[in-house]
Amino acid sequence: MAAGAADALFPQERAHVARAVPKRQREFTTVRFLARQALHRLGQPPVPLLPNKRGAPQWPEGIVGSMTHCDGYRAAVVARSAGEDATAALGIDAEPDAPLPEGVLEVVTLPYEAERIAKLTERHPEVSWDRLIFSAKETVFKVWYPLMGRELDFSEADIDINPVERTFTARLLVPGPVVGNRRHDEFSGRWTAGRGLVATAIHVPLEAPLETS
Repeated sequence: MAAGAADALFPQERAHVARAVPKRQREFTTVRFLARQALHRLGQPPVPLLPNKRGAPQWPEGIVGSMTHCDGYRAAVVARSAGEDATAALGIDAEPDAPLPEGVLEVVTLPYEAERIAKLTERHPEVSWDRLIFSAKETVFKVWYPLMGRELDFSEADIDINPVERTFTARLLVPGPVVGNRRHDEFSGRWTAGRGLVATAIHVPLEAPLETS
């Protein structure tokens, strides 16, 4: 990273975090530097990336993307939302590979999800599965919100993790988004763990509309 490059914010962005603590300012700045690098690879000029009322980044017209940050890690991903191989939504999330604070798992999981996590923890204790399912739900929300424009409760998505394939399925327990006039009742994602982190990602392609007679 070039000296000073990660410190460059647009005036609107700088104003947004002017009263934030230094740690939050660093996270905000670095992840936007990475996002603008990714946008540059798509031929996009640098623009302010301000959060909306929910805190999600507002991307340029024709672009979808996602950001994540935790202690020691920042990432951003973008894609085009029109043209060949267009993307409807992207979601990424990274978390420390450490157990959730006491009481959090019960808040973010359904009873049968918690049972699956207990079994995974018993069979594969090398991964913090409770933290991983939390990350997966965060990623689901990041693709859900731009497609639906409203919140999704933790109890409205059932996450089933495959420990061998390093994939997961998110079954929506409420009507899902319609993309290319196909309703999505579930999302498929991938996960990884290593170097003290767990991370999850979902890509929702913009499928061609179904032909009607």
